[in-house]
Amino acid sequence: MSEVTAQMVRRGRGPTAEEAARRRKLARDVRSARERLTSSIGLERAFDYELLRVFAQYRIGAFLPLMLLAISVAAASAFWLPVTWSALWLSGVLVCIGAVAALARRFLRQEPDSISLRPARRRAVIGEVLQSTAWSLLVLLAFSVEGSNARTFVLFVLVIVAAVTTMLAATVPLAAAAGLLPLSLATLSLAWMTRGLESVLLIGMAVGAQLFFLVLSNHLYGSTVAALRSRAEKDAIFGELEQAKANSDEARRRAEEANLAKSRFLATMSHELRTPLNAILGFSEVMKNEVFGPHASPSYQEYSTDIHDSGMHLLNLINEILDLSRIEAGRYELNEEAVQLAYVVEECRHMMALRARAKNQVFRELVDPSLPRLWADERAVRQVVLNILSNAIKFTPPGGEITIKVGWTSSGGQYVSIKDTGPGIPEDEIPTVMSSFGRGSLAIKTAEQGSGLGLPIVKGLVDLHGGGFRLKSKPREGTEVIVTFPAARVMDALPAVKVNGDDKPPARPARAA
Repeated sequence: MSEVTAQMVRRGRGPTAEEAARRRKLARDVRSARERLTSSIGLERAFDYELLRVFAQYRIGAFLPLMLLAISVAAASAFWLPVTWSALWLSGVLVCIGAVAALARRFLRQEPDSISLRPARRRAVIGEVLQSTAWSLLVLLAFSVEGSNARTFVLFVLVIVAAVTTMLAATVPLAAAAGLLPLSLATLSLAWMTRGLESVLLIGMAVGAQLFFLVLSNHLYGSTVAALRSRAEKDAIFGELEQAKANSDEARRRAEEANLAKSRFLATMSHELRTPLNAILGFSEVMKNEVFGPHASPSYQEYSTDIHDSGMHLLNLINEILDLSRIEAGRYELNEEAVQLAYVVEECRHMMALRARAKNQVFRELVDPSLPRLWADERAVRQVVLNILSNAIKFTPPGGEITIKVGWTSSGGQYVSIKDTGPGIPEDEIPTVMSSFGRGSLAIKTAEQGSGLGLPIVKGLVDLHGGGFRLKSKPREGTEVIVTFPAARVMDALPAVKVNGDDKPPARPARAA
């Protein structure tokens, strides 16, 4: 018959955390691939919309600066052109700027789900071409006026407009390239009427600068896409965290309901189980001790002994489960009083001496007899020491040694240390040993079976006292359990008042009349 492991049990209850993360990542990848296939630029639809939205915001934000730039250029061109021509050029540029801004404002007012992205991108490209063409018509100034100053002015304006256009349209690369094309053609056209080498070089540098602006625009586009991806991943993580929190709240609610049901079940079943157990223990003890006469067959006495021992084991198991459930539910009430820790430890050692002597084990005690009393629950402290001693005797081989230490801690508290020479516990199995019903593999092979509740109960009782619990163990080197009680629970004895001889209490000062 195959062994059922904890991993198989977890898989039966649902997917592991790694499998759930892998499924979520696969779902995101499939959704992203589907959206890229339906996109015209190879990105997800949400990215398409965000890029167009940023483009529209840039255009609306640049509406007034571009109008001021156009007015300034028109005013400066009036030095070479008639005012009517400058006004006509300014009117055309302002109309194009206004039309592009109106399209951008209309795009932002629409609902994202109702927008057709392909026509919206097409309108953006056409708007950029028309606006750049209107700006490029300024090159007519250079053809209609003689003089290098006019050509230099036009070249300067074309370079500035190319930089502004590529930066504003960076989130739509096709619109940036389309908007730069009329400006570059207008700049190259200045070379037809230029004779000097210096002017040709200047025009070449202007065209190179415009191409550099286009490259810079592509880098800005990549940065924007990366920022959008980062924001989308962050939103996805936040969504997963919210879903995980909702699942966690639901799981906690179910766990609280299950814990309440468990407490009710234990409270009900404890009485239902103890009643027949008392009868079993009582009658089996009568039969074992042959109170009403000897048995006809000696085997009956052995059976009675086995029944009594099994009933005692079951009763102890029920008591341990109830203690652990009360501790976990926070319903274990401490009956605190002054306790002599060394006396409790000695009493527990005396109770367990018979079991140790049966296995030829030796106790080695290092107890400080001058320890003051502790303010603690004596029954709980006794149960802590008995559970640790019971484990030490259980897992120590015949002829082994058990060392018991009781003394002061460095912080002024008191501690109990019990160390055995048993098989030890591998480091990776310590969490299993500390869990409810958990047992180490070496302990299972080399010792008698137990319920696996001793150490969890010990830790719970120590935590109720505000103390500390530490388990140190290595394979083939034994195990040491250290329980500490805080200094706040140590009761300091008051010094004795001497009234004989010279050690008299100081006289009270006389009260003023």
